Amino acid sequence: MANCREIPYIPYYGTVDATQLFLMAFEAYIRWTNDLPFLEKLWPNAEAAASWLTSYGDQDGDTFIEFHCTSEKGLVNQGWKDSHDSATHSDGRLAHSPMALCEVQGYTYAAYRAMAYLARRLGKHDNAVHWDHVADTLQTNFLRHFWWEQEQTFYLALAEHKEPCDLVTSNAGHCLWTGIVPDELAHKVTHRLMREDMFSGWGIRTLSTQAKRYNPMSYHNGSVWPHDSALVGAGFALYGHKEEAGRILKSMFEASHYYEGARLPELYCGFTRREGYGPTRYPVSCSPQAWATGAPFILLSSLLGLHPDAEQHRLTLHQPTLPDWLKTLEINGIYIGARRVHLRFVHVGDRTEIVLGRENEVDVRVL
Repeated sequence: MANCREIPYIPYYGTVDATQLFLMAFEAYIRWTNDLPFLEKLWPNAEAAASWLTSYGDQDGDTFIEFHCTSEKGLVNQGWKDSHDSATHSDGRLAHSPMALCEVQGYTYAAYRAMAYLARRLGKHDNAVHWDHVADTLQTNFLRHFWWEQEQTFYLALAEHKEPCDLVTSNAGHCLWTGIVPDELAHKVTHRLMREDMFSGWGIRTLSTQAKRYNPMSYHNGSVWPHDSALVGAGFALYGHKEEAGRILKSMFEASHYYEGARLPELYCGFTRREGYGPTRYPVSCSPQAWATGAPFILLSSLLGLHPDAEQHRLTLHQPTLPDWLKTLEINGIYIGARRVHLRFVHVGDRTEIVLGRENEVDVRVL
């Protein structure tokens, strides 16, 4: 289809968030490896990516990253929910671009913080101050324009003419994962997304059951995606809501039992969980799929509060927590820089104990 020019993927750059996620992944890689030669080599690429965000990504200068489809064959929606009807208003109207998605602003905030960290590692302190300032400005504007007080969550997006897409969606949970949300609002978003209209029992729905376009058998308007639920749960854990993150991990683990080889699919339907029944399959769901495969691991990492610092040969554990249904967990053979990590976690009563393995070579600190 691409060779016949029926679709534009030859290649096609209709994604509004890959640039930010590249910078976030780059930061994470450096924190885990302390690979400074690689950082120096790719620093021009990082600068180019960040410059794209502040120029092409924000063409109207309001600090928000927006997309607008200019090709007849291009994607109408260019966030991760890329189906044509994934962005609407509460009355059911399709939302039109230019559009600024809430989670994209979170990714952008995290990307700017990543640039500040990477710049500091290279001794570029003026650059670091600049990118921290850009991040602070975006955060202030985001909280002013995206917070939806009535529903205690964030609008899905600001669409054409800055009209809010007033829907309760999983996108807001991604904002928690990026750290753009202050504590007092993060707690409200967590409680809102764990209500029955969003938490199906098998994960977080993409869209609230109360929305006009809710359909549990749709691609993005009420289905459950493991990677989506995992990023939401990681956001919960970042703000100390480990119990809620553990519930999501448990639902995902139990859902996997209904699939061959316990392999999580791309998505499944968003019907409410019923005793004796597994999740309703989405007929054309991709399996295997990389981000579904990675979903349990980011949740585990978040529950254990893993924060690497390869420069100092240190691994900090922020409130490490095993959910009560997971009694033991052992991690062996991952590395902070060139040093091996071997840890064992044991759930005892209402707390999680950490046992350092003999092969452990890093400074482990628990906060």
